[in-house]
Amino acid sequence: MQSNNRANTRANTHPAGQNMSEQINHDHYYEYPRWAKTSLGTTIPCYSSLPINQFKGKKPVILLGGVHGDEPEGVALAQATLQWLIANPNAVKTDWLVIPCINPDGLAKNERTNANGVDLNRNFPAKGWTTEAKKPRYYPGPHRGSELETQAVVSLIEQTEPSLVIHCHAWEPCVVYTGETGRAAAEKLAEASGYQARPTIGYDTPGSLGDYGNHDLGIPVICIEANSGDPLDSIWPRFMTGMQWVFHNRHPSE
Repeated sequence: MQSNNRANTRANTHPAGQNMSEQINHDHYYEYPRWAKTSLGTTIPCYSSLPINQFKGKKPVILLGGVHGDEPEGVALAQATLQWLIANPNAVKTDWLVIPCINPDGLAKNERTNANGVDLNRNFPAKGWTTEAKKPRYYPGPHRGSELETQAVVSLIEQTEPSLVIHCHAWEPCVVYTGETGRAAAEKLAEASGYQARPTIGYDTPGSLGDYGNHDLGIPVICIEANSGDPLDSIWPRFMTGMQWVFHNRHPSE
């Protein structure tokens, strides 16, 4: 991301072991170009409204894209939301962190799983995690929380104590909320997009971000399922007013 203003850098270290060198300080946001790495060494950037070590008590919203590499629609939505947040700081009333693509290796190969063949949305260290998988593309990993990408997100949640976590996907269009306190935001996103808001995707997802974030930690989690195959430039206009509402309001955690 570019800023028209002076940017400073300083060394930092992620508590889970990921290298967070280069905290770049822009006027209205912070950029971590090497926030985390995949097993192949691919860097994963993170952007935030505050330095990552200053979120305690702020109850930010965390937004993730690219959990599944074959769902570029989710990456497009996260990237466009980030651009809006950066361009409109005065319209934003809640603190935020955005990871546009948590699975860059999968995205590069247009594959659901990461470089190790693990479905990141079945790898979170939830109490309900299981080794069972209906198909290889749902492989949950050798053990819960085995993947570097998952570990980075878990650590970020522990550090920042978010009030809401949103992850962006593409499948059959719907907005799924896990946790009743996420319902209002889900309904605003559904209203904007014309999709249905519902409390379940319709099947069990052990080890998912919703399973871990809400069932284990009590944090409301929203899974946005954009319509798979829609033109990428149509995603932001569809969700724009809903996303703007999310970041214009503070959200109660459970």
